[in-house]
Amino acid sequence: MDKLKARWNIQDNWQLTVIFIVFAITGSTAAKFAGPLVEYLGITKESGALIYWPARILLIFPIYQILLVFFGWLFGEFQFFWNFEKKMLRMFGLFKER
Repeated sequence: MDKLKARWNIQDNWQLTVIFIVFAITGSTAAKFAGPLVEYLGITKESGALIYWPARILLIFPIYQILLVFFGWLFGEFQFFWNFEKKMLRMFGLFKER
């Protein structure tokens, strides 16, 4: 845990615990939202696994990004998650700092 705290520049175990909770809530919520959204778009399991699951996974990604910053803000860790988000989006080439 000390290596992770040093890598993320986190001061204490409580902050690390809050960050883990935010990651868990965000992942669960994004997965939960993706199901109804895929069905709203008219893609159901009857459409076939090769269409349904890739569509659902592709929808989870942007939902996750938005919720991560939102839940980070809600739990008082906005700055950590905003920096984390920018780093992740830079990796995909979707964000460039000015």
